[in-house]
Amino acid sequence: ELSERRIVPVIPPKANRRFPAAFDKDIYKWRHLIENYFGKLKENRGIAMRSCKTDESFKAFISIAATVIQLR
Repeated sequence: ELSERRIVPVIPPKANRRFPAAFDKDIYKWRHLIENYFGKLKENRGIAMRSCKTDESFKAFISIAATVIQLR
């Protein structure tokens, strides 16, 4: 299913693997940045628990949190 959608795994192999599998280090750097960004977003309890009642207020809360992260 993932290959049909042209999704490539970007997970690096274990360091002690006998025959290391190839992976794209540049794409992995972007993946790491994105995962860290989502982690920072989820530090806000309201986003992690999705406590907003409407989709609009949830989107607004994410926008505010993203702005605060960018200003840090």
